[in-house]
Amino acid sequence: MRILIVFGTTEGHTREICQFAARALREAGHTATVEEVSTDGSDMRLSAYDGLVLAGSLHVARYQPTLTRFAQAHAAELDDKPNAFISVSLSAAGENPDDWEGLEQSLARFEHETGWTPRRVLQAAGAIRYSQYDFFKRLAIKHIAARRGRETETSRDYDLTDYDAVRAFVLDFAAMAAPGGGERPQRSATLTRKESDGR
Repeated sequence: MRILIVFGTTEGHTREICQFAARALREAGHTATVEEVSTDGSDMRLSAYDGLVLAGSLHVARYQPTLTRFAQAHAAELDDKPNAFISVSLSAAGENPDDWEGLEQSLARFEHETGWTPRRVLQAAGAIRYSQYDFFKRLAIKHIAARRGRETETSRDYDLTDYDAVRAFVLDFAAMAAPGGGERPQRSATLTRKESDGR
């Protein structure tokens, strides 16, 4: 399988997740290409790939504008191929029902704005990068983390991503997208989300 991973990122963590996903695919014998979208991606030949994965991170309930424009411009091409979406956020690191409802609403807005509905979705926990924040953002993120039951120290960064879940998601996507794989829609979460949550 030839798989293209297109991502948007603000602090760089989504890039790291996509690079990890690509390595997992290559180790399984697939060809994986990772591209950051900086414009509408009109120079990308999506037709050259067997499967397409988009990834973006949520900031104030919205994904990167460049990623939104890319999905909007290529909605028909995305729909024509096996496709998946990795949504990265701090909310996905917890089990608060209101946070998960917010994730669903953000995804629904993205789908409405772009005209594209991903066939498979992974809600992946992101990272807290205090080293990149200014004083006020550090305080705000620390407060948000504490409200969600996670005590943090602003002197270090925190990677909250469940990489086993990311690997399982992309390998399952590749298997289901392969000819005869029986691709079916799927919505997934990282393993930090309890099965008993009912979502």
